Parts: sequence; C-alpha cells; structure tokens
Amino acid sequence: MEQTSTQDNYKTLVSFLLPEGLLDYFDITETETGKEGLGIYLEEKNVAPQGYKAEELESKGFHEQIKVEDFPIRGKKAYLYIKRRRWAVKADGRIISRDWKIVQSGTRMTIEFASFLKGVFG
Repeated sequence: MEQTSTQDNYKTLVSFLLPEGLLDYFDITETETGKEGLGIYLEEKNVAPQGYKAEELESKGFHEQIKVEDFPIRGKKAYLYIKRRRWAVKADGRIISRDWKIVQSGTRMTIEFASFLKGVFG
C-alpha cells in the first residue's frame, strides 16, 4: 500500500463530504462551526473555463457569494458558501463565468441533497 501525505489524506476525506468534483474547481478558504451548523467557504480557482486559454482572460473578481445547504454531517447542518469567479475576455471585454449546476433550481440546496430529500419525502 502506497504511503500518502497528511494533506492528501485530508483532501481525500473532504472530497467524500462535498459534492463530487467540487474540489477540482474550488479551494476551501475557511470553515466554521456554530449554532447553525458547519459552514464551508469555497472560492473558485483561477482556472480558465473550457474553451478559453488563461492568456485570453483577466480575472475580474467574484460574483456575490451564495449560501447552499448540503447533506448534514454528523447530525449537523452543512452549508456551502460559494464564491464563483468571473473573467473578462481581453479581446472584447465580455465578462464570462463557468456555468455551474451546483444548486437545484428553485432551492438553496445542492442537487444531490435536493434529490435525496425528494426521494425520501416524495
């Protein structure tokens, strides 16, 4: 069995707690626990969206942060605070963002969590 670093172990563990593939595009910037539950703060990495090269884009900060409810963890509510990045296309100044399907339409829940609740409660 191959030896892994502590950081790799934590990343593996966290990847099971968050929606699939989220850590490929987002960095965890902060976590907090409180009365409301667990808060996980995520910022989109500065990686060019598909169809663009990094040289063609200039980072223009972030959209307004959104709060999304995810599966409870150890009996505590879990919330993802997500900041999506936006870029300017240098050639024409257009502002673009990656098209994310993290949030279930009409809710403030992850798609996976909303599907689970729909299955349980119909």
